[in-house]
Amino acid sequence: MVELLTLEVAGRHYAIPAACLQEVTRAVAISTLPKAPPIIDGVINVRGTIVPVIDVRQRCGLESRSVTPDQHFVVAHAANRVVALRVDQAIELLAVEESAIESAALVAPGSDYVAGIAKLPDGLIVIHDLDRFLSLEESSSLDAALAATPAALPGWSA
Repeated sequence: MVELLTLEVAGRHYAIPAACLQEVTRAVAISTLPKAPPIIDGVINVRGTIVPVIDVRQRCGLESRSVTPDQHFVVAHAANRVVALRVDQAIELLAVEESAIESAALVAPGSDYVAGIAKLPDGLIVIHDLDRFLSLEESSSLDAALAATPAALPGWSA
């Protein structure tokens, strides 16, 4: 069995592996991070640690919207960093049989940040691979932006 956290973004459902989940919180104000890649909304302070916020809508090619208190931040481990995914709603944890998950390479070749597609009784759900959610260029650009601005960020802990 694979545990997944299902998410809603613009009426569409996605999932991430629960193994990379740290916590789900209500959305809060985001501080701007100068020179960050466009997919990064900015940063938030999560218990004293500065965490970049990823705009999932932009990654999925959807129209961006302002942060509202009814949205959620899904704080998760992605590659070598902790990130917050800005989603409309974190829905539930699901246990899915491994046999019900199709490889992304077979179903959607070229979708670098998609780990697979889960076949559920009520439809399909795209499973994101957080380790590849940011491209190498976006990750490097984010690292440079974070390194360049620590003094300007309250609660900074590098």
